[in-house]
Amino acid sequence: QVPLVESGGGLAQVGDSMRLSCAASGFNTYTMAWFRQTPGKEREFVAGMTWFGANDHYADSVKGRFTISRDNRESTLHLQMNNLKPEDTAVYFCAASRASVLNTRPSGYDYWGQGTQVTVSP
Repeated sequence: QVPLVESGGGLAQVGDSMRLSCAASGFNTYTMAWFRQTPGKEREFVAGMTWFGANDHYADSVKGRFTISRDNRESTLHLQMNNLKPEDTAVYFCAASRASVLNTRPSGYDYWGQGTQVTVSP
């Protein structure tokens, strides 16, 4: 059983909005984050937040355009992406960490989803 399951990826055009979701049953007390990866590059931090919903943090490249949120009643993590750019094209991963502080490094996360592709065309 895959503990984290992403959905909501697909094709978009520049300026479009898209919402990613991550089914995260059993992870309500975990720090959660979104990462993304393109071929040949390391996985990079996009956004994250602690389990109690405070201290959300964003990569500079998405600040002001993306919003992370979590619904602990529904055990779901979301990433609202607005004003998409071609450089946002990547596979997006949901991740969960037992740590109570937010970590921007992939090594700080214990569980990963399988990823969802987001493609933004010019």
